[in-house]
Parts: sequence; structure tokens; C-alpha cells
Amino acid sequence: MKSVVILILFATMNTVIFNFSNESDISNWRVVNDTVMGGVSNADFQLNEAGNGEFTGYVSLENNGGFSSVQYAFNPLKVSPEDVIEIRVKGDGKTYQFRVKDRTSTRHSYISEFTTTGAWQTLRIPLKNMYPQFRGQRLRRPNFDKDQIEQITFLIGNGKAQDFKLLIESIAIAD
Repeated sequence: MKSVVILILFATMNTVIFNFSNESDISNWRVVNDTVMGGVSNADFQLNEAGNGEFTGYVSLENNGGFSSVQYAFNPLKVSPEDVIEIRVKGDGKTYQFRVKDRTSTRHSYISEFTTTGAWQTLRIPLKNMYPQFRGQRLRRPNFDKDQIEQITFLIGNGKAQDFKLLIESIAIAD
């Protein structure tokens, strides 16, 4: 009697939030600096020659400033706290925050910090590990426990004046 081995391969299915390429429309990405509260930090967001999102600028501490961010709002995307967000980035060795909002109207964001290495990194961020924060203060609320997201943000604000550069290749919900 011969035995038969059957292999079943399951492809992982990712829900793409944004995948950058030379043809990407980045008009809905918006830079928000500390200038909204009197600071003087500045930043730019564009596609580089390789087709990656390029978030660059200078964080200044003058006038009680200290942060720069780029955010992307989109139609509600159904998620579970058990889902994982996968981001592919290349940074400059500095620490950044990845943020999500369940609704664009929600005042606080859910935060995960990551430190870049200077090489391309694929980072996996469990939504349930993202903690609530508003204006730099951690809130006494549960970690992410929502059923949708409508906005993502990359932010730098390390308490010091510094140049920065973060390349972004893709953002997706990984299965």
C-alpha cells in the first residue's frame, strides 16, 4: 500500500493600506508639523526616484515645538485588535512612531514606536499592542480595541532638534 502525501499551501492575504510606486497618487498624504501649535519644524513628503514615499525634514524645539508627521486618511477599513499592521520602511537610525486612528474625528491616536536601522526593515505591529496617546501623553484607556481604522500617521518627535529621513515602501494589514 502506497501512502499519499498531500501538501496544501495557503498564501497569506494582506489588505493593502498603501503600496508606494512611481505611479502612486500621494495627494491624500498630508504633512502636519508642530507649526499647528507655534513650532517651527518643517517637513516634506514626496515620491523618490525609486517610487518610495520619502518623509524628510527638520524637527526644531523652538517655540515649544518638537514634532513632524505625515498622515493618510482613507475610507474605514475593517480590522480586529488581533490584526497585525506590516510596514516596510528604511530610516536613518532614529526612532519614529507609527499611529492609527479608528476614526479621523477621534482626538487621540494609538501608538507604536520603532527604531530604524539604516537598512530596509519589515516591521509587524499588532494592533492590540498599540497604546492610546494625545499630545504626547499616554492616556488611561485600553490599548487598541476597535473594529476599524481610518487614518495612519508616521511621526518623529524625540525631544531633540534633528534632521530626519524615512522611506516608506508599503503599509498593509497582514494575515
